[in-house]
Amino acid sequence: MKRKNLLGAFTLLLTGAIFGMALVTGFGWVRPNYADVQVGAKSAPEVTLTQDMMAFNNAFVNVSEKVTPSIVQISVVSETKSNFHDKFPFFFPFRDDIPREQQSAGSGVLISEDGYILTNNHVVENAKQVEVALYDKREYSATVIGTDPLTDLAVIKIDETDLPAAFLGNSDNIKVGQWVMAIGNPLSLSSTVTAGIISAKGRSLQIINDRYGVEYFIQTDAAINPGNSGGALVDLHGAVIGINTAIATDGVSARYIGYGFAIPANLAKTVAEDLIANGKVSRGYIGVSISDVDAATARAVGLDKPTGVMVQDVVEDGAAAASDIKAGDIILKIDEKEVRQTNELQNYVARQRAGHKVRLTIYRDGEELERYVTLKSKDDSGNVETTSAKDDGKKERDLDLKEENFENIGLTVKDLNTTELEKFNVDNGILITDVKSFGIAQKSRLVKGFVINKVNSDKQWIDISSVSRFSEIIDENKGQAILLSVVDGRGGSRIVGLEIPE
Repeated sequence: MKRKNLLGAFTLLLTGAIFGMALVTGFGWVRPNYADVQVGAKSAPEVTLTQDMMAFNNAFVNVSEKVTPSIVQISVVSETKSNFHDKFPFFFPFRDDIPREQQSAGSGVLISEDGYILTNNHVVENAKQVEVALYDKREYSATVIGTDPLTDLAVIKIDETDLPAAFLGNSDNIKVGQWVMAIGNPLSLSSTVTAGIISAKGRSLQIINDRYGVEYFIQTDAAINPGNSGGALVDLHGAVIGINTAIATDGVSARYIGYGFAIPANLAKTVAEDLIANGKVSRGYIGVSISDVDAATARAVGLDKPTGVMVQDVVEDGAAAASDIKAGDIILKIDEKEVRQTNELQNYVARQRAGHKVRLTIYRDGEELERYVTLKSKDDSGNVETTSAKDDGKKERDLDLKEENFENIGLTVKDLNTTELEKFNVDNGILITDVKSFGIAQKSRLVKGFVINKVNSDKQWIDISSVSRFSEIIDENKGQAILLSVVDGRGGSRIVGLEIPE
């Protein structure tokens, strides 16, 4: 009997041990009560944020809450024509240029409480129908008030009041490296906020295909994608400092790969005010063609360093022509603003209206001069006309034409014959027949097929009528820099600086 009791007790202990092991090892025979399971740590992580860190974080939150209601989503139905027939007329004999409709989308910024919206010209270009969706999901039909292709800006309007207008800040005060936020509707994802810094200022991308186009973009690494166009680039005070316009892509996906670009708010504000008041922009022009000043040009004219922009052409009867501005002048300042590159001058002038007077500080023949220019509208500026007196008594000079290779410059030139003189509409000059890759001449933007008709040496312009004369000037200026007047085959001319090695 005692033995049976011991055997029973042992069996009971063994059963209990096995059952305990099942609970501990998780054989799955006994399932716990999930109501008793605690998810996550029992206490908050012990991470201390300083007041500065909290303020920095809250700045992004506050700006997002403040500005996002001012950003709208724009849907556009526009007309487009297909040129497919022009590529394959044999296989498709019927014309294929009948207008077709396409739909696109973008963003916009409310700039007034009564419904004016700033966006990109390319968002509403050729629009037949424009629809606007607000942050609170209200939807409206919109009217295009005006467009400005030269800055890629446009203004549209909806009929509503008491709208949350954004504040347009002073884009002249922005700094490279400061934090910014891009707010818009990329890839049809409404009210999207991204953050980054200002990567650069004053970028020219050559995307506005017009000689009068104004490109002075703010570059940012805040993510911008298709659909962001027309949205806001905002600083941490909540001020709109740019209108998002373009992105750097890989050329295939058309998606963001690191950088986006925005039109400065100061330029956008001026354009918007004109479009709202007049339906068009009353922009003023100086009436000059300009180029950047490189190191060779600076040295040739006697500047200590490359700065300012060089006047290449002066528009006949334009504003500059009436104010004693000449080709070869270097514009150092406009009003009190220093000018270091061409689009800086263009951006400043683009914000002024026709009739406004500006003060130019120019460098000419080793002196700084001041000239006051009253800006004219483009229609009043006329066109650049290249005139050259015809010499009916020109002698045939096709015999004994000389060609010479200046190896140390990377330039080959030859004398012009009578036919070539007439082709380029010049009385004298030498033809550039070859420019060596990576040589000094290529660095100075000299191009095969252009004509050198003048050289400025020791502050005097000298007509170049032969390769021999050009060679003499090169020899006289070894170790120096000279200016060349160059004519292209379309009647245009420009001035470039050329370093002459020892």
